[in-house]
Amino acid sequence: MHRLIHTLLLAAALLVPGLAPAQQAAGDGKGPPAGFVAPAEPKAGETNAERAKSQPGNNAPLWGAVRRTGQDAGVTTLPGVESGVLIQGFVQYPGSRLASAGEAWRQVRNQWIVPYGGSLLLIVLLATALFYWRRGALGGHEPDGTVRIERFTPFERAAHWTNAIAFSVLALSGLVMAFGKYFLLPVIGGALFGWLTFALKNAHNFVGPLFVVSLLIVIGTFVRDNLPRAGDLTWLLRFGGLFSAHEVPSHRFNAGEKVVFWAGVFLLGLGTAGSGLVLDMLVPGIAYTRGNMQVAHMIHSASAVLMMAMFIGHIYMGTLGMKGAYAAMRTGYVSEGWAREHHAQWADDVRSGKIAAQRSAAPEPGVLPLVQS
Repeated sequence: MHRLIHTLLLAAALLVPGLAPAQQAAGDGKGPPAGFVAPAEPKAGETNAERAKSQPGNNAPLWGAVRRTGQDAGVTTLPGVESGVLIQGFVQYPGSRLASAGEAWRQVRNQWIVPYGGSLLLIVLLATALFYWRRGALGGHEPDGTVRIERFTPFERAAHWTNAIAFSVLALSGLVMAFGKYFLLPVIGGALFGWLTFALKNAHNFVGPLFVVSLLIVIGTFVRDNLPRAGDLTWLLRFGGLFSAHEVPSHRFNAGEKVVFWAGVFLLGLGTAGSGLVLDMLVPGIAYTRGNMQVAHMIHSASAVLMMAMFIGHIYMGTLGMKGAYAAMRTGYVSEGWAREHHAQWADDVRSGKIAAQRSAAPEPGVLPLVQS
């Protein structure tokens, strides 16, 4: 239909004298309008001022310079590191595509750390709940008796609880900041969620240094008893007797606890603590550029998620998973029967006198001292 109308109009223009030339000149689309002057072709290397004259409205040199500030920083009078860099250069972080550094960091966080980290924590929680449902609390097969052994001194318990409380605050605040917008924001709304995350962020920043100091104290306090010993490999190969009626004999700390110490406390703990201090800008001698902060954040997030996943098992075994374990860290003492059931080699060393049954200065009131045989 449109083609037919166009054909009829063209035929009418040809029949009417003087109409066809004007029609062709006004709108045949084959030439520029009258008085049009074509702009000059752009030249490579033009400044934005030069381009504004040769091609008004074309700001390509300006935005090209903005893009290149990641390689060649611009000139600015503003103070601070990277003040002349508007857009970071292209990098490829592990798990990201080649992109500007900010976008590459965003891809790692949103496509790897958040979904897979959250899934890992949920899987570990579910597996722990299923294990407790099927097995219940371990232990309780040996009679306690009247003899008590000091398992943790007051100093050891103070170091442990300080670090545990700091870890709990950091873990809770970190989980809300990383995953809160998915499970809290739709429930409590934006205003309350904003206040909550603001408070938790500040708690995270202030408790972080306390965690670092207490972590170093915990490592120094317990490192000796977590050194590898004969029998640790057998314990690991048999999963400590977790799926059998009897536990594999071990010293003061079994091989599973040593794995938690070296992998969770030492490696992941120090990785999380060190990267956290960088994010708090408390480490001297480091250029606090966006790139360095992005790398520190990726290390901090990944190591923190792995540490939390590992500590879920540790917290479980220290509370619901093993009878008497929580009381041991709360009071410092265990029965000789508990020691013999869960750490038989350590109990033998105490019984033989190689290890003192009472290591702190004053005995606990109401606790019978161990009588050496």
